[in-house]
Amino acid sequence: MNFFLTPFRFVKDKTRPWRRRRYEIKNRMKELEKIARLNAEISAWKVKNEILEQSRYKDDKRLLKYGFKAYSQFDEDGIIQEIFRRIGVTNKTFLEIGVGDGLENNTLFLLLKGWKGVWIDGDSKNIKAIQNKFSFLQDSGRLRTKLAWVDKDNIDFLIQDLGLPQEIDLLSLDIDGNDYHVLENIVFLNPRAMVLEYNAKLPPPVKWVMAYDQYHTKTNTDYFGASLKSFEYLLYKRGYCLVGCNISGVNAFFVRKDLVEEHFHSDCSAENHYEDLKIWLLAAFGPGNGPDFGPYEDN
Repeated sequence: MNFFLTPFRFVKDKTRPWRRRRYEIKNRMKELEKIARLNAEISAWKVKNEILEQSRYKDDKRLLKYGFKAYSQFDEDGIIQEIFRRIGVTNKTFLEIGVGDGLENNTLFLLLKGWKGVWIDGDSKNIKAIQNKFSFLQDSGRLRTKLAWVDKDNIDFLIQDLGLPQEIDLLSLDIDGNDYHVLENIVFLNPRAMVLEYNAKLPPPVKWVMAYDQYHTKTNTDYFGASLKSFEYLLYKRGYCLVGCNISGVNAFFVRKDLVEEHFHSDCSAENHYEDLKIWLLAAFGPGNGPDFGPYEDN
């Protein structure tokens, strides 16, 4: 036994300085990564604030300056809050289609404020994660989940089966592809406000809609969804006004015409509200720690 251990110990002793150095380099690389991430967050935060200092973004009738992140990906939480501060709420009910694992979406923050609603997602792993993480909200009856692959032919039947009232306060839709076609076939609901992901690669006046593909999945390319102008045109015919986009150029916000009054900018066109894609601003909204959720007390 000693015959085999002695050469091993010899090699171990000889390589100890190199292994120690490798460990030091590894730790140093981790420190540099943290510094780089912090610098990116600071730079993005500064640029975001510089953008918001422009006169366009200071307009009280616009929504941009009211944005903030609690559980949304960017500043959607603040914009949604401001919309309902202006138009009020009724039943505090939402439907969000395409919620991921539930930790970053457009309606989790609303649950903290006494809302109730339904999350739909087509990934069984996401639904399982939600059922594990948010079981206490489901047990309270405030949150329901539905595993379903949404398409233009089944969406309205799915919604009717949920037993939601026809007039809910908020509909949020983000399925990374067939959003326009699915929205076009939602007939049962008459939401007071909507949040929709648009394809910012295609600025107004371009009208563009991805060809319908029932089995389309997220591809991490810019081939998805529809242009802002196409959404504006579709929803104007259905009685909605475009009232804003978020600063990152990801989501658009629509309010039913009978609720708009003088609460928002008078020009509801895509040309007026379009924001180009600024995905790099994600660092400006990063909390530093990964998102999580758990039981809480609201006292």
